[in-house]
Amino acid sequence: MTEEQDDESALRAELSRLEEEHRDLDGAIFALERLGTGDRLQVQRLKKRKLHLKDRISHIEDALTPDIIA
Repeated sequence: MTEEQDDESALRAELSRLEEEHRDLDGAIFALERLGTGDRLQVQRLKKRKLHLKDRISHIEDALTPDIIA
């Protein structure tokens, strides 16, 4: 396996982990908002973390997408 393939595998593994964490945060935010058990600051922090994850996911997806010159 080449170094490039190793890098791609590592990025795909990180992408999978980040997507799972993003989904988990989505569920946690929904539950806190629905049950009304979380304070607004906690929900804001979770949403900020979720946004950070989304940005990181987009960055990794861009890195994995080959550049196509038209």
